[in-house]
Amino acid sequence: MLQLALEAARRAGELLRDGRPADLGVTATKSSPIDVVTEMDVAAEKLITGYLAEHRPEDAVLGEESGDSRGRSGVRWVIDPLDGTVNYLYGLPGWAVSIAAEVDGETVVGVVEVPMRHETFSAVRGRGAHRRGGTGADAADDWRRLRCRPSPPLSQALIATGFNYVTAVRTAQAEVVRRLLPLVRDIRRGGAAAVDLADLAAGRLDGFYERGLHPWDLAAGELIAVEAGARSGGRVGGPARWELSVLATPGVFTELQPLLEEWGAWHD
Repeated sequence: MLQLALEAARRAGELLRDGRPADLGVTATKSSPIDVVTEMDVAAEKLITGYLAEHRPEDAVLGEESGDSRGRSGVRWVIDPLDGTVNYLYGLPGWAVSIAAEVDGETVVGVVEVPMRHETFSAVRGRGAHRRGGTGADAADDWRRLRCRPSPPLSQALIATGFNYVTAVRTAQAEVVRRLLPLVRDIRRGGAAAVDLADLAAGRLDGFYERGLHPWDLAAGELIAVEAGARSGGRVGGPARWELSVLATPGVFTELQPLLEEWGAWHD
């Protein structure tokens, strides 16, 4: 399944990178007028689902654009064909292809392909997280094991987050940022959760949180981050990660999660 995910992500990444029309525009919206879908989101998902169906026709698929299809094998693929669509629309490099495989509801394989950075991140449950590619001195033709940074105090932590496309939710999220910013080294908003989680695994961030992520936003990146040593959770005492997703190095997680709970980071 790892090899299938890697190849599907590579093909989709090439399609998105090399096939982007010069006049790319919005073809549809989802939760709000600024939550966009492009023709390339749809094309990339069709490529991925077609490739997987060719090799594993009995598997289920959950895709951001195509929804949920049933299978008979106990395996489900969770696909975000283009995480960071707004970045892609504007020609920014922070977008990725995210593919995960679940067996009986547990994520066992995750791949995040970041074409504009020439990087591929992968993980298999229990076997660690790895990175291949990159540019400059950080480039690697072979797979290199990933480890999160050692946990700094929260005051020295670099934290990433993301924002919803619904105005009321964004307003509440801005209030959380206002409270958090004086307590940390800085905050980053990259625009693609899968890329943020891969960067957490690679030691480029100390933590990440976001409200209202979907399974396709989280599945591959979460496994990669956890296999690199991150802690993952939701609200304090609650399992519902779709309300609030918190991933960080262990020490930062211990400090960050209760603050987000105290500030009500999961609701308006």
